[in-house]
Amino acid sequence: VYKRQMQARQTQLTLSLILLLVCLPALAADGGPRPPLDTVGFATTSSQMEVLFPRCLELAAPRQAALAREQGWEDDTSFIAGICPHDDYCYAGRLYPLALSRIRAPRVIIFGVFHKARAFDCRDRLVFDSFHHWHGPRGPVTVSPLRRRIIGLLPAENLVVDDTMHAAEHSVEALVPWLQAFNPGVEIVPILVPHMEWETMERLAGDLAAALASILREEGWALGRDVALVSSCDAVHYGDAGWGGKNFAPFGTDAGGYGRAVQRDLELAGLLCGPLTPANLETFLYRCVDRQDVDRYLVPWCGRFSVPLGLSVASLLTRTLEGRGLTGVLLDYGTSVSEATLDLEGLEGMGATAPSNFHHFVGYPAIGYR
Repeated sequence: VYKRQMQARQTQLTLSLILLLVCLPALAADGGPRPPLDTVGFATTSSQMEVLFPRCLELAAPRQAALAREQGWEDDTSFIAGICPHDDYCYAGRLYPLALSRIRAPRVIIFGVFHKARAFDCRDRLVFDSFHHWHGPRGPVTVSPLRRRIIGLLPAENLVVDDTMHAAEHSVEALVPWLQAFNPGVEIVPILVPHMEWETMERLAGDLAAALASILREEGWALGRDVALVSSCDAVHYGDAGWGGKNFAPFGTDAGGYGRAVQRDLELAGLLCGPLTPANLETFLYRCVDRQDVDRYLVPWCGRFSVPLGLSVASLLTRTLEGRGLTGVLLDYGTSVSEATLDLEGLEGMGATAPSNFHHFVGYPAIGYR
């Protein structure tokens, strides 16, 4: 029965994508919002978010209180950058508030995973959209005019503007309801990050950071207060079932294998915590992918490109504008196995888009940067 439910939900997602791509030209012409793709894993209505938001805040509250004590954070302490999961809310719901509640800037640049980059034959460029708005449960979320200014300052070969690519990707839309919930007037700049080598990443990050630094100086904006950056990222995709015939279970599929996979995830997350350095970001990239062929996984982290590029930009900006380094704190880590399943009562239409067990699970890092 469970397998049939999963197949039905995957079919629903596929049909939603087909409908979205068919209707995309008219939507873009109207200047309407980019419509939702995943209507099962994520909240798409205000009534869903009204129920979901306080439940997830309650789940996150003990860890948030502990972090405030440990780090000496005040209620108004904000992050310059963050790493946030993008999996189903019923699994990762507790991690979203941990990652995003201190992202308080009215403009947020979101670096999304481009899962379908190979299908679109896209690599070595930043992918922007041209939508005026994105769908939010409580109303449209405006794409910031900052996007146009960024594009105008970047070399043309650094980027592509493609609504179809953004319409086919869920890694950005997962974060939008939470950013809107914490800041109803938030504006976003969505950027997808496809496959690329470290040298290309350094060049693109350097150009983007220079463009942003120019804009922030011109406007008198401050990092964290006026502009923040978030990388969308699920960690390991582990198991021997449900991964398109691939086996991502090098440690086995029992409790011991699960524990070793989690430990490896925490070691990778450790490269992203503490003082950020280019060396650690490069090491992270090449722990996840083959240095000789970045299309080949070594460890199947979703954020293998979005994270080091987004953090490179944030680190360069902080160094340029504030003359200091950027430091990351592991807010928490969980998996679809370890996280308490969210109570879905009153959330009709929402659920899981994939199973969760030792044969198929996903890791969730939440990291904040100041």
